[in-house]
Amino acid sequence: MSSPSLLLEDQLCFRFYTVVRLITRLYQPHLDRLGLTYPQYLVLLVLWEQDGVPLSHIVDRLGLNTNTLTPLLKRLEAAGFVTRMRGTVDSRQVILCLTPQAKALREEAEDIPSLFSSKLRDAGCAEGELSALREQLDHLISRLETLTQSAGV
Repeated sequence: MSSPSLLLEDQLCFRFYTVVRLITRLYQPHLDRLGLTYPQYLVLLVLWEQDGVPLSHIVDRLGLNTNTLTPLLKRLEAAGFVTRMRGTVDSRQVILCLTPQAKALREEAEDIPSLFSSKLRDAGCAEGELSALREQLDHLISRLETLTQSAGV
């Protein structure tokens, strides 16, 4: 028999993994109609907030490394949603810009967050509960970022 610390049901990380998997599953039908994967949607969310940003901005916002983002961005470019250009001041810098097609896609995507929130409310989650959860997660993320930075990972 495993020690209690190695039981799956004792793992906080497994709960987060399960939550992410289920959230992605709920988003997927809406993203399928847009022709996007969930990670592509996250990149577009960043670019819809601010267009024409360096790759490093997306790396920072999403907490992903360039090795993860590069193939994803190539697929977004091939699908006609983004263009990648070299910086004018520093040619080593990659600047990401939305295409007109991606700008138009924003209008189609605007209902996704409210549809997701509506599903959660239909499942019995009160708005106050969701706001409190958002705050708790922000606090946890901040603590985890501090831990990873101090550990050098």
